[in-house]
Amino acid sequence: GKMKRYIAENNISLYTIDAIGIARNLGLGNKTSIVLQSAFFKIADVIPFEDAKEYMKAAVVKSFGAKGEKIVSMNHEAITEGEANIKKIEIPADWATAADADVAEANVPDYVKNILNPCNKQVGDKLPVSTFMDMVDGHLPQGMAAYEKRGIAVDVPQWIPENCIQCNQCSLVCPHAAIRPVVLDKAQAEAAPENMKTKKMIGKGMDEYVFGIVVTPLDCSGCGNCAKVCPAKESALVMQPIDSQMDQQACFDYAVTIPPKADVLAGPMNVKNSQFRQPLLEFSGACAGCGETPYAKLITQICGDRTYISNATGCSSIWGGSAPSTPYTTNHEGRGPAWANSLFEDNAEHGLGMAVAAKQLRERLANQIAELDNPAVVEAAKAWKETYNSGADNDQPTRDLIAALEACGCDKAKEILDYKEYLSKKSVWIFGGDGWAYDIGFGGLDHVLASGEDVNIMVFDTEVYSNTGGQASKSTPTGAVAQFAAGGKPLKKKNLAEIAMSYGYVYVAQVALGYDMNQTVKAIKEAEAYHGPSLIIGYAPCINHGIKGGMTNTQQIIKNAVLAGYWHTFRFDPALAAEGKNPFQLDSKAPDADKITYRDFIMNEVRYSSLMRKFPEKAEELFVEAEAQAMEKYEHWTKYGKLFE
Repeated sequence: GKMKRYIAENNISLYTIDAIGIARNLGLGNKTSIVLQSAFFKIADVIPFEDAKEYMKAAVVKSFGAKGEKIVSMNHEAITEGEANIKKIEIPADWATAADADVAEANVPDYVKNILNPCNKQVGDKLPVSTFMDMVDGHLPQGMAAYEKRGIAVDVPQWIPENCIQCNQCSLVCPHAAIRPVVLDKAQAEAAPENMKTKKMIGKGMDEYVFGIVVTPLDCSGCGNCAKVCPAKESALVMQPIDSQMDQQACFDYAVTIPPKADVLAGPMNVKNSQFRQPLLEFSGACAGCGETPYAKLITQICGDRTYISNATGCSSIWGGSAPSTPYTTNHEGRGPAWANSLFEDNAEHGLGMAVAAKQLRERLANQIAELDNPAVVEAAKAWKETYNSGADNDQPTRDLIAALEACGCDKAKEILDYKEYLSKKSVWIFGGDGWAYDIGFGGLDHVLASGEDVNIMVFDTEVYSNTGGQASKSTPTGAVAQFAAGGKPLKKKNLAEIAMSYGYVYVAQVALGYDMNQTVKAIKEAEAYHGPSLIIGYAPCINHGIKGGMTNTQQIIKNAVLAGYWHTFRFDPALAAEGKNPFQLDSKAPDADKITYRDFIMNEVRYSSLMRKFPEKAEELFVEAEAQAMEKYEHWTKYGKLFE
């Protein structure tokens, strides 16, 4: 009622336009900005519209000219359509006396009511200092992104149970954790919303359960990666208008209240089973179809609530921790990853500090525990020490030790319990993009790798500085167009993986989720289990690449990158060398030109194809050189493994 009264009392003109429908009809997908900009200038009359139209058309040529005449033409048509399809809404007289609707106050945390919602309404600058007194140390509560429910998608996936093969790949690739598998026992299935679809669960010993795929329409970004990756003979996911799927929100909300099944989680860690674990990264502000977040999400599922994350400034810190929203969340026990962001240039050192601090605190606790002679504590401590360096096995012994210390009740036990969160083996991860890892933070990264400490590094390799608009980095390949490399980068990509492998005691993996999901899972498991420094480099398509067809094709682009020989996947595990085995395994197959050629792959991205339009002779020279480098690199990797035979 308040808004209606304000509109009526201030004689405000109200207009609507079906910008989404217009953009789709023109082939622009969900890109509505040009349509809306044209409508704005037509309505606002801040300058003569004919002048505005010419300025907009000139700006389109300047902004999109490198993408081809077709893109320019579509955007020029969007200007025309934006002008022609405005509809004025007549304001009813009774709006002037509209009553406020009765709205039940949502049962949400105080942080959401007092900070998150005001900030999202853009009135955060009006919050008094007293609002933040419970967070004077700078911490933010986890899982607050789940309360935003932005509803930004146009289309969301609809699950078709009869087509589903229960592979869980849709959940794995979802950038926002908006689609998930759920396992229900008989009682839980009976208590589920009536419209919740399920089917008999596949797997040995799973007869008592039913399986479902649930979607949260209000958290989905509509990228369609889930539907595109579905391997079923007939897709089990079909994108539908969000309005037709809103009844699925209740199904998702119910599903996330269901605790995980111990016997389901007991299975081997693979693609399918990893997705039965709760993602502790959900509903971030990452771009639709983001190539980075699936890697980070998977790490939280494999390593769980004992994860420490030090995050370099960049895309991964923006989608990972932009105040007031916090997408890293907690599980059913209220436990989740600890996340922190220092500076761009010192992230590796910051993460090393986290690891060393946790290590020293834990060693001090171990010494204090050794001084206790309580029989129950001694027995529990024995199992705890036996699994001391195994994150996967140390959780239950830690819980048993804490219980024994609590039962003991002596002063020394109470002193130890004050630091009980440091008793379990932590999985320390350092996250960042290629701009950090290859360039600005490389000195620190090298220092951390050389330290020999038990830390894991995940590099989201987009081959540009994604967060700042697509500047060239040392990861940018030969021939790619980026800011500061407008004529195509003349030099080859830095081989970060081989630099790290030269130490001999660093676990190194290069992964490509859409090409080999199992290899990605294995690499994360092996890196986490390796007692020493680990480096994983993951290929991550980005909106800065200008992918034809858009980011709905993220996982196929990753797959094509490997098939074309543009990217290679491998693992280097020093633990194997200690066993007398070859530590290097080249996982990707030789480039297959019958499936996709190197040239076809790069020409599907504007960062390459634009160079051919602007400087065809130079482009041809650089592209030939780039392809030769890629093929030579694959041959290099095939020979690299033979060095250890």
